Amino acid sequence: MLTPGAFEDRQSLLTRLTVLKAVVIVGFSVLAVAFWLLQVVQHSFYAEWADNNYLRTIPLRAPRGVLFDRNGRVLVQNRDSYTIAIVRERLTNLDAVAGVLATATGVDEQAIREVVQRHRREASFRPIPVIEHATFSQVAAVRARQLELPGVDVLRVPARAYPDGGLAAHLFGYVSEIQDAQLDRPEYAGLEAGAIVGQTGVERVYNANLMGADGKRNVIVNSLGREIREIGIESPTDGKRLQLTIDYDLQRAVEEAFHANHFAGAAAFLDPRTGEVLAMTSLPSYDPNDFAVGIQSRKWADLNKDPLKPLENRVMRGRYSPGSTFKIVMSIAALSEGIITPDFKVFCPGAKTFYGRPFQCSRKGGHGLVDLRHAIEQSCNVYFYTVGDMMKIDTIHAYAEKLGLVGETGIDLPGENSSLVPSTEWSQRVRKQPWYPGETISVSIGQGAVAVTPLGLATMISTVANGGTLVTPHVVKAIDENGQGWVPVPAPQPKSVIPIKPDLLQAVKEGLWLVVNGERGTARLSKLPGKDLSGKTGTAQVISLDGARVAAGKIDVRDHGFFVFFAPRDNPQIAGVVFVEHGLHGSTAAPIAKYVVDTFFAKQEGRPLPVFQPPVVVAPPAPEPPAVAPRISGTTEPRNSRTPAPGNPGTPEPRNPRNR
Repeated sequence: MLTPGAFEDRQSLLTRLTVLKAVVIVGFSVLAVAFWLLQVVQHSFYAEWADNNYLRTIPLRAPRGVLFDRNGRVLVQNRDSYTIAIVRERLTNLDAVAGVLATATGVDEQAIREVVQRHRREASFRPIPVIEHATFSQVAAVRARQLELPGVDVLRVPARAYPDGGLAAHLFGYVSEIQDAQLDRPEYAGLEAGAIVGQTGVERVYNANLMGADGKRNVIVNSLGREIREIGIESPTDGKRLQLTIDYDLQRAVEEAFHANHFAGAAAFLDPRTGEVLAMTSLPSYDPNDFAVGIQSRKWADLNKDPLKPLENRVMRGRYSPGSTFKIVMSIAALSEGIITPDFKVFCPGAKTFYGRPFQCSRKGGHGLVDLRHAIEQSCNVYFYTVGDMMKIDTIHAYAEKLGLVGETGIDLPGENSSLVPSTEWSQRVRKQPWYPGETISVSIGQGAVAVTPLGLATMISTVANGGTLVTPHVVKAIDENGQGWVPVPAPQPKSVIPIKPDLLQAVKEGLWLVVNGERGTARLSKLPGKDLSGKTGTAQVISLDGARVAAGKIDVRDHGFFVFFAPRDNPQIAGVVFVEHGLHGSTAAPIAKYVVDTFFAKQEGRPLPVFQPPVVVAPPAPEPPAVAPRISGTTEPRNSRTPAPGNPGTPEPRNPRNR
């Protein structure tokens, strides 16, 4: 029998058990509801979350298309490179990770934060490249500190490689990370920050063909971010391969000749029948590999401050007085208009007065009585002063335009400058004053307000060489469509055909042949036996109004030298221009053209390629000094105007380096 105390204890125990049972029932009920919510109601949400925790997508950058020369030789290719990237989704503390990464790799910590900040609008799971083209020691340092660097990956990516360094750098161009301003342009639609695009040259114009399509890898990783296995891959599609019109051996030859003489300048060699560019250079140059690996700020600044302007594409952007090479235009214009005949003669005493002003000839004692052929051969200024005095400036302008020496050539490269030959309309529109007849005298020998690009001169001489067909220079010959073989790119249609009478054109060509092969030719030291190399030298006067800087040696006022040419004389296969900056006179440029033309024919004939040997001048031809043609009052266009153009217009400065 229970005592009252025992009964009370039992009741208390039963109460506690009841409360405990209720608590257990409520607890299990809550767990059941929670499990139901988690596993049924919110199943898809948490399944996706779980997948993201162990599934990772690694982008695979597509290699850019390889560039080949016309004979199948690789000009520009790709190589493997390593990129250190940050995935924000897996970061717990950006400051801590940035600090460790900066210490491990030697990269500025603030630069890392700036890169991440610049990509803040992208998806958090997308890797942000913070160190491109990382060195082996940087890769090893990151992998050794993997536990301290959650969210940091090392990716292997293809990078652009230019095997011959600065060879044809202005033609090929360079690549770098897409700029913020470019993301809004239609031609870059669909690209995201971090994409590598062409910024100049072929790389820029044919960027859409060269880029290809990126792929991706799906992998499983553990809690430490270490890859366990691959569960799927979408291979990238390589960019299309491009076959250029360039001949590697000719390109090497022209640059070798420039370097042998330590010359700056430009050259363009064309097939006058089609407009294909066989070689094209602008020197001094730069190494596009510096841009492919992320150019350093100091290097970029040095390139822009260099007084020799290595970023300036002289062949397309530089504008110069053509000097006596312009006498070809004058000859064709005067003959075609019936103003003179090939036998028209002028007596040259060494100078002649026009409009009350004396104009000097290229030979101090004069050339005596000369006809057109020998006036071209000996570059007699007085002869062409006289012809110019018989012509109107608009007639000269019209024939210069027909020959391709006005405006742009239309080459498939960016940033081309326009050539200028004045007219009465230009004078009124630009200078707000009429054209004075006395100014035509200077124009007749390629001085005064004439300013042309070397590429424009190459087009002009090609038009003369082929009999009057104005071709368009171009650098792409074929495209490989998805690895199916080369598909030829149709050559641009000729812009026009000039109806030059064959007998008149033949007289001009005979004069050009005498320049190289005649006894008094201004380029006779560059004769190429058996090849009938023909051409015209030109000396462009360099004028500076800053006498103090000239006296201090800060401005080089030596004259520029031009040589335009074609070979052989009948049925020409190669034509072009060589321009030597501050080369004193045109005969300095002629040996370079001779060497490249000799290389061209050596390849055709299967003989060993020649070796460049600078000519030993024993009895040099007359140096053909530029005429001292007085400036006419009111003339505002300089006799020599080179357009300083670091890079191409619209070309942005590369990103600040990530790998300093």
